[in-house]
Amino acid sequence: MEKKTTTKNVTVLGAHGQIARIVIERLLAETDDHLTLFLRDAARLGSVDAARETVVDGDATSTDDLAKAVRGADIVYANLAGKIEAEADAVVAAMRAAGVKRLIWISTLGIYDEVPGAFGAWNHKMLDGGYLQPYARAAATIEASGLDYTIIRPAWLQDEPTVDYETTQKGEPFKGTEVSRASVADVVVHLINQPDRGIGHSVGVDKPGTDGDKPSFY
Repeated sequence: MEKKTTTKNVTVLGAHGQIARIVIERLLAETDDHLTLFLRDAARLGSVDAARETVVDGDATSTDDLAKAVRGADIVYANLAGKIEAEADAVVAAMRAAGVKRLIWISTLGIYDEVPGAFGAWNHKMLDGGYLQPYARAAATIEASGLDYTIIRPAWLQDEPTVDYETTQKGEPFKGTEVSRASVADVVVHLINQPDRGIGHSVGVDKPGTDGDKPSFY
């Protein structure tokens, strides 16, 4: 595969995550980008390519730690979990301080109550009370940040290696119940390769033909 010719500095926050690892593998294979990999306990990554990858060990709720990772970045891709509201605040503060504008932020379906019907009710049952609401508030922080963001809202995640997805925009009913991590990674890679696309968008991602009351694996 011919590599992209425009080299970028890409910071990956939450670099040990399953989707993030797919993105990293593809960027190393398909581009000449330099990757800064940020995570807690960097030893989990194992060996890296020192010519292409810089590892930063830190706490994603710490603006100071994040500042070390985002400084000089062209694009920040955030695949975070845990204290997601505090992480959103810290990412925005670190990027503003560093003068970095482009952010790709992984969220979840349902943050706008956009999932219709029985699946929407099931999704609320599964995610309310400590997950959905913090992710919604974190997304609101990103949307109000003034950054050049794209928010990605995946359906329920599964591990099929195939890339097969459709998208919806904020304000449209969510489609489907599930999607592969490889598909979400593909969306991220396309945005990194074409960073002017999708700015200010919040994009739902699902596998076509998976409509139903809940994902097939439940």
